[in-house]
Amino acid sequence: MAFVGKKFPDLNVNAMNDMGDTFKVNVLEEAVNNKKKVVLFWYPKDFTFVCPTELHAFQAAMSEFEKRNTIVIGASCDTAEVHFAWLSTAKDNGGIEGVTYPILADSNRNLASTLGILDIMNEEYNEETGVVTVEGDNVTYRATYIIDEEGTVQHESINNMPLGRNVNEYLRIIDALTHVQEKGEVCPANWEEGKDAMQANAKGTAAYLATH
Repeated sequence: MAFVGKKFPDLNVNAMNDMGDTFKVNVLEEAVNNKKKVVLFWYPKDFTFVCPTELHAFQAAMSEFEKRNTIVIGASCDTAEVHFAWLSTAKDNGGIEGVTYPILADSNRNLASTLGILDIMNEEYNEETGVVTVEGDNVTYRATYIIDEEGTVQHESINNMPLGRNVNEYLRIIDALTHVQEKGEVCPANWEEGKDAMQANAKGTAAYLATH
């Protein structure tokens, strides 16, 4: 189920920060109440391989997100306690020490299930034993959501497990969204901040294509 153009689910989820505090986060409320955009990125598991490179990459770009009035939130289905153990592990030992944004601990999988991003397939119910079995690890793919100040999902993407994300692309999308909000123009292919945008009509398209 795609959530683009719809309100992000209104759910409270446990989260952990670098101080070891466990608290509830509602992503929809974070956007609406703070009048900020939100980038929510999911990764499969703590203490794995591609995942720490992504968490450090988002951390390295925090000042750029802050300039764009954007909150960064990480998420996985690990528990808050495991998150803190990883946050307390040095970078040169595979950890994410130094990450300061909150990380959702969706261990009951309520939000991940609602979003439909869990790695499960071939669900089978055994009538004799009453046991349900699935294939897959029941963890999330690398799903990313950009949510606007009204709580509406403006971008949704999902990478498979081995494919790390390019953080700069999310900055570009936020720039494009902000341009649309402020200028009323639409952003063509490969648009970046400072480049020409276009009017959303036939004349605008013709004028843009004539010069690009």
